[in-house]
Amino acid sequence: MTGPAARTADTAPTAVFTGIGVTAPNGVGTEDWWAATLAGKSGIDEIGGFDARTYPSRLAGEVKDFDAAEHLPARLVVETSRMSHFALVATAMALDDAAVDPARTPEYTMGVVTANASGGAEFGQRELQKLWRGGPRDVSPYMSIAWFYAATTGQISIRYGMRGPCGVAVTEQAGGLDALGQARRVVRSGAALVVTGGTDSSLSPAGFVSQLPTGLLTTVTDPLRAYQPFGTEASGYVPGEGGAILVLEDAAAARRRGAGQPYGELAGYAAAFDPRPGSGRPPALARCLRTALDDARLRPEDVDVVFADGHGTPGHDREEARAFAEVFGPHGVPVTVPKTMTGRLYAGGGALDAAAALLALRDQVVPPTVHVTRPDPGHGLDLVLGQPREIPLRTAVVVARGHGGFTAVTVLRRTG
Repeated sequence: MTGPAARTADTAPTAVFTGIGVTAPNGVGTEDWWAATLAGKSGIDEIGGFDARTYPSRLAGEVKDFDAAEHLPARLVVETSRMSHFALVATAMALDDAAVDPARTPEYTMGVVTANASGGAEFGQRELQKLWRGGPRDVSPYMSIAWFYAATTGQISIRYGMRGPCGVAVTEQAGGLDALGQARRVVRSGAALVVTGGTDSSLSPAGFVSQLPTGLLTTVTDPLRAYQPFGTEASGYVPGEGGAILVLEDAAAARRRGAGQPYGELAGYAAAFDPRPGSGRPPALARCLRTALDDARLRPEDVDVVFADGHGTPGHDREEARAFAEVFGPHGVPVTVPKTMTGRLYAGGGALDAAAALLALRDQVVPPTVHVTRPDPGHGLDLVLGQPREIPLRTAVVVARGHGGFTAVTVLRRTG
């Protein structure tokens, strides 16, 4: 076999992150969000977008004071849903951060790979209500596309003329990392640049009610006590919206165009799927961690920090902690869960954690896990609690586990 598909890890292009854009419940804009994260500022509160008082769960991480019309053309706002609004705004931030001018870049060398888990739930609900009230003529012609999982990828591709390989990952919470992994494949296949990451927004009545049957959302109503991954009072998770978009480039191509210092390299990636419940086989996370480290040609002792999935339910937390102990040893590596400030963002969660890990590598500081006042000692974790921890950082591992068994791990390495 010849061509890009035959490239080995020794000859494949190095994929580096050159731009980051964030729309999150505790901050819009990368540096504003990062400052809030280091300060332990939470965006979790009672749902304000609709009346949730009759719902068993009433908290969420909402992106407040966000008006898409302030950032996007009116025509584009009408055509797209809130999940795409978040991504389009974050894409503009990321491209600006990377100093990329798409108009001066060959269109077939640029790709788009994003992740989504819930589609444009609020857009679909609004248009169905119009159908019930007034009939078919009242329904937006964009109803057929705006709700779709791949809508964000398509809109970014159209807006910036990115005609290279495009795709979407639909693997729930793991999706944001799976999108990064697929983007690296695209770079290794010859693309110069890929816009990648994930966003979600399902905090409308129709979107929210579809999350309740799992029984995994916390029913605690105090925002300071509701979401406590790896804590003795873990009771479930808080959902959220938003996410992050990143620019992933061929390192050589980035140097040729005069890009600045990259945030880091996507050195390793692996995906796996948990076995059927009751099969007697172990969860896939430990195997996935080892595979990602092997892909990066690193050993467990080379890892300086782990950004955990941090589900917040006792069973899921135990599984994750056991995998960390198996791979890294008890208390073997600092572990953090900054999503305690945003809630679980589904497809946006892994991408936002990857952004946090890259900024942690840049600034040599681990962001804190908040609200967990009593970590469960049985988990054997070195959990970074309350305050940021300044330590030398070269390599960060990011973990994401999606509902139904999806598992993904990325290994990010500092460059320079």
